[in-house]
Amino acid sequence: MGLKGFAEGGIASIVAGCSTHPLDLIKVRMQLQGESAPIQTNLRPALAFQTSTAVHAPTPPPRVGIIGVGSRIVRQEGMRALFSGVSATVLRQTLYSTTRMGLYDIIKEKWTDPETKTMPLTSKIGAGAIAGAIGAAVGNPADVAMVRMQADGRLPLVDRRNYKSVLDAIAQMIRGEGVTSLWRGSSLTINRAMLVTSSQLASYDSVKETILEKGLLKDGLGTHVLASFAAGFVASVASNPVDVIKTRVMNMKVEAGIAPPYKGAIDCALKTVKAEGVMALYKGFVPTVSRQAPFTVVLFVTLEQVRKLFKDYDF
Repeated sequence: MGLKGFAEGGIASIVAGCSTHPLDLIKVRMQLQGESAPIQTNLRPALAFQTSTAVHAPTPPPRVGIIGVGSRIVRQEGMRALFSGVSATVLRQTLYSTTRMGLYDIIKEKWTDPETKTMPLTSKIGAGAIAGAIGAAVGNPADVAMVRMQADGRLPLVDRRNYKSVLDAIAQMIRGEGVTSLWRGSSLTINRAMLVTSSQLASYDSVKETILEKGLLKDGLGTHVLASFAAGFVASVASNPVDVIKTRVMNMKVEAGIAPPYKGAIDCALKTVKAEGVMALYKGFVPTVSRQAPFTVVLFVTLEQVRKLFKDYDF
């Protein structure tokens, strides 16, 4: 298959990523809701006298839905803010999705039974997990930059990073936090990518094959849209908890001499659940589905068309 699968997957991924970027930005903002509301405790010596001046934890701000978050971004930051970090999205899709899509096709071709031309679901999931892990490791720097650029508008003016582009974001991170900051949250990124790629690509292939085998639809736009929508929903359910933790770890501000908000992924998960409840791991689920479903539809519909264009070319 060579470079052809990588080129096809890369083109389709960039188109899908850019067209659904505003929904991804809203998802990130929703996942960060409630994070900045610290829980204060009133610690006193055991023999201290009772006083009437107790310190109470502040009431967390009400959670805002997808429409509320979107309209607030437009109202406070302008329409262009919905595309904050789009340059990072392009770089992320170029590195991450191009790698995972190309590798998945190569592995699938190797693991497909030459006689029956079929591949078990478990093998598809395994192929997706391997391709997703490698793609995530390659694309993590762009992922960190994208999360920070998308989240910057929610910070007070004095705390904003004000990255000019994805390259500026990467350069500032290297200067201020070291090269290793580019792979902050990489374990989460890899875990999420394994879940997304294995569930998304395996679901798409399986649903598409089922539709064609049962003769429900012909191999055309309707089949591609239906299969990709189902794949997007499955990927959203599987990946949202990891995505919430990944977003928070990547977005945290690390300064010399000051303890970071989270020690790692597990610490972030425990603090999030303790402060906001288990369902906090599904914050941003509606925009995740709203973004993942159309992203997956655009991805696979575009991919099928690009494959037709490249059908007669070998490279």
